[in-house]
Amino acid sequence: MKKLRGYPDSLYPTQTKYCAGCGHGIIHRIITELIDELGLRERAVITNPVGCAIWADLYFDCDTVQPAHGRTPAAATGIKRVLPDHCVICYQGDGDMAAIGTAEMIHAANRAEKFTTIFVNNAIYGMTGGQMAPTTLVGQKAATAPWGRDPDGAGMGYPIRVCELLATLEGTRYIARGAVNNAANARKTKGFIRRALEAQMAGQGFTMVEVLSQCPTNWGMEPGAAADWLEQEMIPVFPLGVIKDRLGQPPAA
Repeated sequence: MKKLRGYPDSLYPTQTKYCAGCGHGIIHRIITELIDELGLRERAVITNPVGCAIWADLYFDCDTVQPAHGRTPAAATGIKRVLPDHCVICYQGDGDMAAIGTAEMIHAANRAEKFTTIFVNNAIYGMTGGQMAPTTLVGQKAATAPWGRDPDGAGMGYPIRVCELLATLEGTRYIARGAVNNAANARKTKGFIRRALEAQMAGQGFTMVEVLSQCPTNWGMEPGAAADWLEQEMIPVFPLGVIKDRLGQPPAA
């Protein structure tokens, strides 16, 4: 019998630590499939910081580095500059990238650092107990916003659209947003990540793919309901698709 699908070589065949219905496992699978398909396993380096992303080194069978919370872009910058022929991937959550690591992320992107960021957006702090994140939707409940995010009366601000923010910087070359709440979106997301990795290996500037992901545990939902909620509530706020593509073009004047 012909084996049609198994574990990618770059993915350890081990039991997951992620909660039922979490999107991280799907994203790991997509990344490791691409590492194998592009022949990058011996030159791939994953930088994964504090948060649910900290477990990534349990699953990626390639080099990994765990930087301090929010400092992943700084670590990736150093690695890529020393090893320019390597595929360097920042694997960051919304709390890490859009809160404590905002300055690191913005300046790395503005410098056109030649690594790829996979930004996992589940609109909440996952590992630490479901606190409100920079990407939490208006009205969405969280441990620190039990009545829902209130940008006016409670002064909680609005969800940050990281893709649109980074797209304004001249150093960014390719910015896209996908999702993993269903098979169709996962396939499209794989295409976005493939293009970002290929651009990195071609020596282009900063590339990033944001991936909308389910967090059923901290959303207080069953996995199926979480996938539906992402479709109905998150995607209208964070629309999917290519946000910026200047690959092969000179920087804006």
